[in-house]
Amino acid sequence: MSGDHLPLGEFDLIDRYFSGAVANARSGVILGVGDDAALMRLPPNTDLVAAVDTLVAGRHFPLDCEPRSIGHRALAVNLSDMAAMGATPAWATLALTLPSADAAWLERFSLGLLHLAQAHGVALVGGDTTAGPLTISVQILGHVTPGTALRRSGAAAGDLLAVTGDLGDAGAGLALRTGRLLADDRAAAAAVLERFDYPTPRVSFGIQARGVASAAMDLSDGLVGDLAKLARASGVAAQVEVERLPLSAALQSLVSTSQAREWALAAGDDYELLLAVAPRKWDELEAAARGLDLKLTAIGELRPGNGVQWSLGGESFVPAAPGYDHFR
Repeated sequence: MSGDHLPLGEFDLIDRYFSGAVANARSGVILGVGDDAALMRLPPNTDLVAAVDTLVAGRHFPLDCEPRSIGHRALAVNLSDMAAMGATPAWATLALTLPSADAAWLERFSLGLLHLAQAHGVALVGGDTTAGPLTISVQILGHVTPGTALRRSGAAAGDLLAVTGDLGDAGAGLALRTGRLLADDRAAAAAVLERFDYPTPRVSFGIQARGVASAAMDLSDGLVGDLAKLARASGVAAQVEVERLPLSAALQSLVSTSQAREWALAAGDDYELLLAVAPRKWDELEAAARGLDLKLTAIGELRPGNGVQWSLGGESFVPAAPGYDHFR
């Protein structure tokens, strides 16, 4: 981070950049930023849904990433978890570790985070700031009608497997951002960079998928790793036809089909939804996606057994990478 360094203490920093974050958010905040803890009231007859994610500079995003993008991503990855559960997001807390109180950086970071929060009716109700290596942890709280939350464990043999949107763009965006990929097509490069820097959580679709999809999860670590988790949780085997993976025109204009598929399978950071749905409910799920102008692609099916089988052109296929793992 660089820029003007403020003679701000922790509480001045919170007051200047984050204390107004309740405005225009959903109701239910009794006491927000500024006290020892926040007080919220759940809507009647709802279950609480909670998720937390941490982003570490140099691990989850390049050190020179635009601060507005970092703020956006910090909340977007949590909103994607809400989407995967079919939950309505409502409140968030932020733990922010900063090398320094850099005014320009904080202004852009808070703009990215709070703009996305406002778009989804999320109130920032508390958190913490401290000095140290740049690390951002966001906890998000939402709610669902009791018994309606989507889970990884609800799929059954015979269900279709589907994904929203396109896969692999974020992998290409990261490769461009880190200099591992060079591109002459500026429009295509801008499109995949946007997908990495400003992922779109599928919150509205997740809510509409409740009661239609039998299982869901978000694709944060890549299809190869995440599908195995869903299949294991549901006690079924998965079969995927790799040629059916949805690839954007931008991605296909930048790299070979084999490289595009490799990123679609294992790069991660797409934050699309992976869903299982009974064939009789496919039309209903597809109509929900169409109503949101969202692509939904069937990529395979679930069968009795365990594990994941991949095929390409009718032949067995072995993905080149296993998906993202923080400790691998």
